Amino acid sequence: MGKARIEYSKLVEDALRTVVRDVLNDASSEGITSPHHFYITFKTGHPGVELPGFLHERYPTEMTIVLQYQFWDLEVHDDKFMVTLSFNDTLHRLVIPLTAIKVFADPGVEFGLQFTLEHDDDDAAPAGDTPPVAGLLDTSKPDQPAEPTPLPRPQPRAVEETDKDDGKAGAEIVTLESFRKK
Repeated sequence: MGKARIEYSKLVEDALRTVVRDVLNDASSEGITSPHHFYITFKTGHPGVELPGFLHERYPTEMTIVLQYQFWDLEVHDDKFMVTLSFNDTLHRLVIPLTAIKVFADPGVEFGLQFTLEHDDDDAAPAGDTPPVAGLLDTSKPDQPAEPTPLPRPQPRAVEETDKDDGKAGAEIVTLESFRKK
């Protein structure tokens, strides 16, 4: 019987998801104060994600929500969070498992996490093929001191004409492109 490999990437990502859970839990009980605000990109097709059909149609693979001023009833559990957001002047409840999150960023303090592992059993990569976790120390270059890999600071996208809601505040949806270096 051979020794099982320690899946460090999975262990680290699971630990970092608890950071996201703890931050959201604090926000649900104490609110979000300036300069903090959260960009959360998640996979819309991930098991357990619940969102209105028109949002799933518009964002079939992933979408980003911003938690800053206009959100209600943020509820955090061990494995998911729920929040009510306004879309086209109508409140909708979203349920997002923590394993569906791809990016969590707090641009007000230049903090971000990017998750790279798939947590679905069918899609999981073999232990030897596990990609490194973004944002952690790069130990692949022994001749150079290890440096943290910086994550790009997200930039909000321009609001399209169809996204305007006649000046009434609501949730802003941004694409993952706003997180990528150009």
